[in-house]
Amino acid sequence: MSVTSNAPASTTTPSSFGHPRRWTILGVLVVSLLVVVLDNTVLNVALRTIADPVHGLGASQSQLEWSINSYTLVFAGLLFTWGVLGDRIGRKRMLLAGMIMFGLASLLSSYAQTPEQLIGARALMGIGGAAVLPATLSIISNVFDPRERGKAIGVWAGSVGLGVAIGPILGGALLEHFWWGSVFLINVPIVVIGVIAILWVVPESRDPSRARLDILGVALSIVGLIGLVYGIIAGGDHGFGDIRSWGSILGGVAVLAGFVAWERRTAFPSLDVRLFRDPRFASATAAVGLVFFAAMGTLFFTAFYLQLVRGYSPLQSGLLFTPFAVAQLVFAPQSAAMVRRFGPKAVCAVGLALVAVALFGFTTLGVHTPIWLVGFYFFIQGVGMANVMPPVTESIMASLPREKAGVGSAISNTVRQVAGALGIAVLGSILSGVYRARIGDHLGSVPAGQRAAVGDSVSSTYGAAANLTAQGQPAAAGRLMDAGNSAFIAAMHWAAWGSVAVAVIGVAVVLAWLPARSAPIAGPVSESDRDAAELADTAVELAEV
Repeated sequence: MSVTSNAPASTTTPSSFGHPRRWTILGVLVVSLLVVVLDNTVLNVALRTIADPVHGLGASQSQLEWSINSYTLVFAGLLFTWGVLGDRIGRKRMLLAGMIMFGLASLLSSYAQTPEQLIGARALMGIGGAAVLPATLSIISNVFDPRERGKAIGVWAGSVGLGVAIGPILGGALLEHFWWGSVFLINVPIVVIGVIAILWVVPESRDPSRARLDILGVALSIVGLIGLVYGIIAGGDHGFGDIRSWGSILGGVAVLAGFVAWERRTAFPSLDVRLFRDPRFASATAAVGLVFFAAMGTLFFTAFYLQLVRGYSPLQSGLLFTPFAVAQLVFAPQSAAMVRRFGPKAVCAVGLALVAVALFGFTTLGVHTPIWLVGFYFFIQGVGMANVMPPVTESIMASLPREKAGVGSAISNTVRQVAGALGIAVLGSILSGVYRARIGDHLGSVPAGQRAAVGDSVSSTYGAAANLTAQGQPAAAGRLMDAGNSAFIAAMHWAAWGSVAVAVIGVAVVLAWLPARSAPIAGPVSESDRDAAELADTAVELAEV
């Protein structure tokens, strides 16, 4: 057995500095990322089954919302912290810990006996997922040379889109053959395979400066982000006039303001807030937030449109997301070449404009719209997203030194999660408010004491119509369903217009501040980075022998 040195022959050829196994490493990271992204989208199609008192847990509407929001709350609150800790204690170590936690929590979720147990297990999944997501992107930034980093991030972004799109298909297929817990149990074997692959292939890396951990800054970021996201979620549940909403939002913003003030004065900041003076960093971060605000809010209400108004099964509605997945797979990996040719500003602006066009299409949907149009709008949205995320993510990561990659990825993903939660809450509030106003005049056949609950959502209205049918009143049930469909379509159009406006703002931000051309490729990496790559490659060679 012999060990061959893989040290670069020269320190002046940047293309030689990428890890020799970087594309295999990328494949392992994509699997790790997919299991986290898939879970959220799989859950969406399982909500109606979980609410079933016979085949599920009999969860209420509020409990269903918190089965999603408990994950989002913890996930968004810890993303930044786990990214910082990964830079300090080791990104591979953080990735492994996150995957193991996610797998164990998935097992607990699949066998939950009550809605409260499911909500708690989902929160544990959020802890694990928050460790996995920033670690994958920061490892990519360390094993790929800057010349290939854009392409690698394109593949990474495409896998996120793939997970979002195929999750409903997988969830629908599982629910047609197994019990509701299978949508969580499927994560466990994938996690086991992922952990083995990470141990075998992925090299360790960390911030070589070993600066003192900013404990107060980390604590302030957790409290502030959780307060902000909780207020956003509470606003979607109870309205933004409720003290639980605006009080928590104001408290979260105040704590985050304290975090910024502390980070500006401390000698070892978790986040150098001066980064936001860089137009490339600030505008790219804003673009991430705006596009996910618009997109996640839209995906939320289209799921109800497909399954309730149009009557498609979970599997059928999941299949309608396939055009979105195809667009992500085809266009995201190509976006790096587009950025090199036309620059990040042009590519990102066109991508956001396409997202706005697709979202405008949702303002035209009706009860009898040809279903191929829905698939077409999803495809256009997927093309747009594929040409937004890679250039803005690359701009964010290129603004930072490679040893701070975890911070950069954590900022990007924290903004994405908070903006997505805000989009669901704000657009969901618009949806609920308009729906209640439109349906109120059509509840005459419903007992007075039940009208508030029945008019709360289109799901409740359909449930009331089913009860009327069971009571031998099919004509009244039909009228109630027609009224519910009409009210929901009107509410969906209002919410879609809100998402279009946000996407258009994103176009304006990108055109105003995102640089027209990418920054020059950085010079040779440090000796420590090169040595780490060589040692990691040697370890892989020994394992293969």
